[in-house]
Amino acid sequence: MATYRDTGVVLRTIRLGEADRIVTIVTPEHGKVRAVAKGVRKVKSHIGARLEPLTHVDMMCWRGRDLDIVTQVEVIDVFRGIRSDLARLGPAMTMLEIVDQVTVDHQGSPALYKLLVGALRSLETTASPVTLAAFCLRLLSVEGVGPVTDSCAHCGRSGPLVAFDAGEGGFLCQDCRRGQAASPAVVELAQRICSGALARALTEPDGPTVDALERLATSAIEHHLDRRLRTTRYHVAEETAPA
Repeated sequence: MATYRDTGVVLRTIRLGEADRIVTIVTPEHGKVRAVAKGVRKVKSHIGARLEPLTHVDMMCWRGRDLDIVTQVEVIDVFRGIRSDLARLGPAMTMLEIVDQVTVDHQGSPALYKLLVGALRSLETTASPVTLAAFCLRLLSVEGVGPVTDSCAHCGRSGPLVAFDAGEGGFLCQDCRRGQAASPAVVELAQRICSGALARALTEPDGPTVDALERLATSAIEHHLDRRLRTTRYHVAEETAPA
């Protein structure tokens, strides 16, 4: 059919001409959609504000040869709490960047879409500092490359686990250690996330353990993507630090 309807989260936009934008949206049934939103930069546009990054929408599109065309948009959620809080906006934008990189044009991924929407809703309501790390670890599982957290990824021993190496695919014991050092608290938090105890993991307060797990999880994502993320707080800090 020439037209289709789906829900989605706006990942990014770029200007096109004087009044249009190209909008990239991840959807459950049609994967990553790149579509032209005509006239949205005009003052009188009714849908321009509905197609900003981070907005959850219900949309109708006409399928084109290279780019689709957005014909109708209704807002499901704008995540106002995230937008008004830099501590939450940063992780949210990192999640959008990751999803933009792993999704494929017009190849449905309901599990990935559900994971993103769930993470954004969790970040909106709980503001948990663990959300980004949890999202990264669970996304790797959705992609079929979830990290080994309950035994040494190299030799299979039960532990103690003292390091993490993305190339090995998980945590490592003392004899096999390489990569990033991992404290018992970091290992235990990762195990909670990957074993289904996510609700309890999200109650972890901000601090060194959460920071270390986030570094570990984002490094694993970068290894999977084979590229460096632009929007993590660590990379921003590195790029803005005085020489």
